Amino acid sequence: MRILTDIPDDDIEQLDALASKKKSSRAAAIREAVKLYLVQNSDNRDWIERGYGYWAGRVDVGDPVEYQRAMREDRTPYEEL
Repeated sequence: MRILTDIPDDDIEQLDALASKKKSSRAAAIREAVKLYLVQNSDNRDWIERGYGYWAGRVDVGDPVEYQRAMREDRTPYEEL
């Protein structure tokens, strides 16, 4: 579907510069911007479901709780403040 819209000249210049840098067209940059806008403003939380368990079974990252404790080792305990 085609859409006719008014975009300020300054925005078009920036859009063209970005599209040129990425070696894509203005239309492709606009489609990407619309898609990003829709994703950021959607209530859809499918990405949480897709990412759930992604790190499960990894043995190279270690125990996250132990990692947090090691990171906080040099801090003054709350009880001593």
